Amino acid sequence: MARASARHILVSTEEACLKLKQEIEAGADFAACARDHSLCPSSRQGGELGEFGPGQMVKEFDEVVFSAEVGTVQGPVKTQFGYHLVEVTRRTA
Repeated sequence: MARASARHILVSTEEACLKLKQEIEAGADFAACARDHSLCPSSRQGGELGEFGPGQMVKEFDEVVFSAEVGTVQGPVKTQFGYHLVEVTRRTA
């Protein structure tokens, strides 16, 4: 079964998500941005969510994690919780 590790940043607006994505693409550290801006408790670990399998996260998040290229920042991804930037850090088939 496929497994993935990812980190994310959760914010309340699409605009905030897009602004953070621009900052990261310009060289800002993903983990530092997560610690400073994410609304998720995972912010304390730089947005790290650990390892999980398909179906363990909400559908929209899951679809990105199991299709995006490893190491790229994806988003905004809208879920019931808000807007996410997602980086898949590892994935196995």
